[in-house]
Amino acid sequence: MDLSIIIVNYKTKDLTLQTLKSVFQAQPPKGKMEVILVDNASDDDTTITARKLFPPIKIIDSQTNIGFAGGNNLGIRQAKGRYVLLLNSDTLIEADTLVKMVEFMDNNPKAGLSTCQVKLLNGELDPASHRGFPTPWAAFTYFLGLEKIFPSSRIFGQYHLGCKNLREVHEIDSPSGAFFMLKKRALDQVGLLDETFFMYGEDIDLAYRLKKAGWQIIYTPITKIIHLKGASGISSSSKSQRLKTTASFFNTMKIFYHKHYQKKYLFLIKWLVFLGIDMVKLIKNIKIKLS
Repeated sequence: MDLSIIIVNYKTKDLTLQTLKSVFQAQPPKGKMEVILVDNASDDDTTITARKLFPPIKIIDSQTNIGFAGGNNLGIRQAKGRYVLLLNSDTLIEADTLVKMVEFMDNNPKAGLSTCQVKLLNGELDPASHRGFPTPWAAFTYFLGLEKIFPSSRIFGQYHLGCKNLREVHEIDSPSGAFFMLKKRALDQVGLLDETFFMYGEDIDLAYRLKKAGWQIIYTPITKIIHLKGASGISSSSKSQRLKTTASFFNTMKIFYHKHYQKKYLFLIKWLVFLGIDMVKLIKNIKIKLS
């Protein structure tokens, strides 16, 4: 088995079916491919419809919403492919995406994780798909707005790696979980997604562990996907839901720092980082409440 594609669905029926359609219409790799749909207790007929439209699909029904990490882990445990692709339920892949990415991984044995171009509807690269790790300095320059002023700077643009040439293959620290092509052997070495990260951060945490174990993480522009970011309704949901989502995002940053950076930096640095996180979170919350 060449490739296992895992898609986690939570109340995004129409988007999920669009994603599945693009996957089954794409050219499969030379070896066998399997598609695993994990439903996080959506309480709708997504899985029934998916099984009718795409008979080869494998369905895993979770009895509760266990988050993105937990849902993907259910799929990974049943995956049989040499490679595992974690694919968001709000993405559309190109006809050649699967073939080219499997070939790319075959030709790059040191790559434990790779991503193609992840484009937004406006044609721009999804910033989250091309990241450096959120070190205190990278986080500081990003939240202070210095990266926005100097996006191509090696000093101030470390979080989104704006100094890199997007037309060339190169190493990054972490892609987005929207398109996460993993070598199963590397995944077996470092372990599954950390389910402490319920909604955000599980992708960058896994990338950090892979890099620490000596695997390369590579961005390649040989093919692309479209990420329908925001189409799931979060951006247009109720204020209470948006506040909850914002809280989850910033709490995730603290979890990541505690796990990977606490022993690397002085207490004062940790205090300043958490203060910065809380201040930006407060500003975001005020904007949501006033909107």
